[in-house]
Amino acid sequence: MSAPPVRADLLALTGDTLAVLTNRGLVKRAAKDLDAGNGPSVDVAADGGVHGVFPDGTAAALPSGAGLDAATCTCAAPSACRHKVGLVLAYQRLFAAPEPAPEVPAEPSAGESAGGEPPPARDGGEEPPAERPGWSPGAFDDDALARVLGQRALTAARRAFRAGYAARIHRPSWDDRVARVELPSCTVRFLVPGELGYVDTDASAAVRGEVVALAVWAFRAADDLGLAGADVRVDVGGQGRSGGGGDGTGLEPALDIVGQVLMEGAMHAGPVLVTALRRAAAELSARNLHWPAAAAGDLAGQLDAYRERRADYEQGRLAAPAAEIYARHRAALGGGLRSQALGTDESADTPLRRVRLAALGCRIGGTASSRTADVYLAHADTVLVLKRQWAVPDGETLTGAGVAGRRLLGTTLRDLAAANVVSESATRSASRVVRVAAGRVARTTVTPLGDAWTGLPPALLVRDFTAAERALAALPPRPVRRRVEADQVRVFEVAEVRDVGYHPGAQRLEAVVADTAGATAVLSAEYAPYRPAALDALAGALAAGPRFVSGAVRRERGTLVIDPVAVMTADGVIVPDLAPGEAAAALDGPSHRPPDPLGAVLDAALAVCAEVAHHGVLHVRPGLRDRVTAAAADLARSGLTAAAEATTRLADALHGDDPRRTAEIWADTCLRLTITAELR
Repeated sequence: MSAPPVRADLLALTGDTLAVLTNRGLVKRAAKDLDAGNGPSVDVAADGGVHGVFPDGTAAALPSGAGLDAATCTCAAPSACRHKVGLVLAYQRLFAAPEPAPEVPAEPSAGESAGGEPPPARDGGEEPPAERPGWSPGAFDDDALARVLGQRALTAARRAFRAGYAARIHRPSWDDRVARVELPSCTVRFLVPGELGYVDTDASAAVRGEVVALAVWAFRAADDLGLAGADVRVDVGGQGRSGGGGDGTGLEPALDIVGQVLMEGAMHAGPVLVTALRRAAAELSARNLHWPAAAAGDLAGQLDAYRERRADYEQGRLAAPAAEIYARHRAALGGGLRSQALGTDESADTPLRRVRLAALGCRIGGTASSRTADVYLAHADTVLVLKRQWAVPDGETLTGAGVAGRRLLGTTLRDLAAANVVSESATRSASRVVRVAAGRVARTTVTPLGDAWTGLPPALLVRDFTAAERALAALPPRPVRRRVEADQVRVFEVAEVRDVGYHPGAQRLEAVVADTAGATAVLSAEYAPYRPAALDALAGALAAGPRFVSGAVRRERGTLVIDPVAVMTADGVIVPDLAPGEAAAALDGPSHRPPDPLGAVLDAALAVCAEVAHHGVLHVRPGLRDRVTAAAADLARSGLTAAAEATTRLADALHGDDPRRTAEIWADTCLRLTITAELR
């Protein structure tokens, strides 16, 4: 009688994979039972089905050809249980291949490369040798998808395919062996190579099969195009789409209105023009052109802020979205990824199944009349944002410490910003904003954060500052990047704090931190009146010896610059924006960070460019034209020839009599300066 087949899928399940499919507590409990001798007796059927009976009489079974969600158990647990996990671990201990003796040379195994790369680490002997990374879920054919997911799911997926969608592909590597796809509304992870029964997604059960099929087709499209990189973006399906129809991008009507705004400027744009701009933004959103729609909305918001004389009006915040709309139009016409430039198919809200979120801190913002809180929550390999807003009572000052005691999800904002959250009633938007259904908070639990940051995936936990800087440098320019909340929020492991300094004029605290290899990054935090004690709290956390720092990262002069949100020390997590106090501590200064004369020249040129948009090209006075000419000369003296030439063209155009053409040249100049500043 032949031996039953070896279940490669069960042997490939690591402790982390089992924790994703169930939860880490069940995995620990099951492993503890096995170590105590309370594991099941294991029987393997001829078809590969695994059955086990535990000492207390509980029976569990793992059917052949199916994943862990098809397992059965006679205990009272409604879904995952320690018996199912224990049966997997018991099978692995019985059938996993033994480790080779260290003193005996051997040929590279399935978990090693011929080039001498080490096999993946094993955890206490429980993790079986991993398959060589590099497999693609695109290898699954549609017949396999129909057998596992069902024909109904495949039919729904084909409808989405015909409409077209965007996807971000992450191929497996030695450091991160999970193949995954970021779809507009969810993330799909293929946990076991070659097995469709072990796919994890944050989408709800109702659409699980559909999104898995879409993820497989995204990998297939990337494979067909030869996109073999570890992290690539691809547009899938929707052949012949054209956002707005014909050969254009659909932005042409909005561009006409933006041109009128630039001609009139914020100083002279009337309410009719603002209304037209908001109508254009709504029409763009209705046609799934979400990123330019958001930029148009930002531009209209700045025009309103100027007209109402609000403190949140800034000339730079007026210029940036105006130039961005031109950039996205040109990028889409130039044959780039339309979905990335225009945000097509990014409107879906997806109900999430039971999700586990690790808080990364909180950012307090707002205006004179409102206070906002953005709580950052790590979910798998992305960061979601939970948003709240409160009105500031007349005559009062509402600070971060003042809202720290407000209730969210059944707890205080202070506790939520440094907690683990498990929810069964969450919805994730395409822009990565998460919402919890009203009246269903009882289905959400909040527990202390503990060491959750140490278990974050490589996509979110940065241990190599140099690699992170290279990844940022490879991103598309910001004016055509996707408009996703908290897109660059990460957690950074800090080995050393080398310098802390304070710039009184800028009211900015800066610190140089290093990773274990000695590569450095700069923490840079600015004072704000609605979080007055934040810099003091940050300085105290840095003095206490940080283990990790969370924050939004950007790249300046080849250096990582992190705007810190929270700091984890040996005593726990400190969220500076929620700290009480009135900024009474004396901060050391100044920092040893060298001056940036090139950046100063670019900033001055961008400022004068924004001032042109503020006044309007129809209303620019001779003094401002002279300042544009002077900015071009400064850029030329600094060696920034292309930026100087673009600024000179703007100065010349301001002397001409074609304001619409001048508005286009203004966009050319603003984009050239913006991208030069970003890449310097």
